[in-house]
Amino acid sequence: MLMNREKSVLLIIDVQAKLAPFIHDKDAVEANCIWLAQVAGRIGVPIVVTEHFPDKIGGTLESVRAATAGAQYVGKQCFSAQGDGCLAGTAVADCRQVIMCGTEAHVCVQQTALDLRWAGKEVFIVAEAAGSRDPANRDLAFARMRSHGIEIVSREMVAFEWLQRGGTELFREVNRDFIR
Repeated sequence: MLMNREKSVLLIIDVQAKLAPFIHDKDAVEANCIWLAQVAGRIGVPIVVTEHFPDKIGGTLESVRAATAGAQYVGKQCFSAQGDGCLAGTAVADCRQVIMCGTEAHVCVQQTALDLRWAGKEVFIVAEAAGSRDPANRDLAFARMRSHGIEIVSREMVAFEWLQRGGTELFREVNRDFIR
């Protein structure tokens, strides 16, 4: 099953100011979430961003917020955004495929992904854009999600599958601005 931009939404989970400093390889996770948001914006894939107790954990990192201008933002209290109900009425509810990134991989990302999968969605986790405080927890989450039919992918897999073909003006733009 390939990711298709017409059936996809990018879901960015809890990349928040007071949590981000503790995430293993935090700069790479942040940069890869921004990269995905920018590619999604260029290609026309909708973006939804969650914030878990933003009054306590802080809002979305400013760098990510800047890359997600025009995205739908939702607050949540449950670890699973799907279980919280905050994704109802967003692009996530309308799309068959959910491409996910964010933090923490073994908590909010995993619980949301599992709930979305069992709700009938095709779920993809972008490996280099999902992080946890302890990389062992991230790796265990990837293994568990994979065992439940969730695909673990790279950011370039997402971009090239969304593009579907070379030789178009959109391909040239994305290749020039993001791949090279």
